[in-house]
Amino acid sequence: MSVMLDIFGSVFIAGMLLLLILKLNLFASTASYSADTELKLQQNAKTLAEILNYDLRKVGYKYNGVAITHADSNKIEFYTDMQYPGQAGHGTPDVIEYTVLDSTHAAGTTNPRDIILVRTLNGTEVLEGPSLGLVDLKFTYLDSTGVNKIPYLTPGQYQNIRYIKTEIWVEAADPINDMITDSLQYQRTYWEFTIHPRNI
Repeated sequence: MSVMLDIFGSVFIAGMLLLLILKLNLFASTASYSADTELKLQQNAKTLAEILNYDLRKVGYKYNGVAITHADSNKIEFYTDMQYPGQAGHGTPDVIEYTVLDSTHAAGTTNPRDIILVRTLNGTEVLEGPSLGLVDLKFTYLDSTGVNKIPYLTPGQYQNIRYIKTEIWVEAADPINDMITDSLQYQRTYWEFTIHPRNI
């Protein structure tokens, strides 16, 4: 009888150890996938920030007058010289617009909140890339102090804009199982930067 109890005890302990090893392996693989996803999110947010940074620094370049023609929380339109930078006699100024398209335009992802960043040059050349996990984009416009937000932004106040603060929220394309809550969650990262275009 004691031999049978020893066998059952050994099988039970071996089963528990096997389950523990499987759980540890699953946790390690989830943690590795989560770390890779977090790195990809940060790279995507950096890419989006670099795209916006490149153009927003040029607001008002080689343009006399109020360079910003539209400014709200998720759309900005402005004059600049993009076609022939640094050349004399460049002709008419260029108009650049940044806005977003809703989640129905995002393909290749299961995240229902993905949106697309769209750059339009002179109303005709439209560039819209992949979502890169973008789920929200917010522009905030600051006065010459770089601290005070311009309230109730209207076209008459566009000349008071001196700084453009951009906030980007990026989420993973696919959900990850959260081991604590045992539910599917989309990992998220946030990127923020403020630009002071020299020509406004």
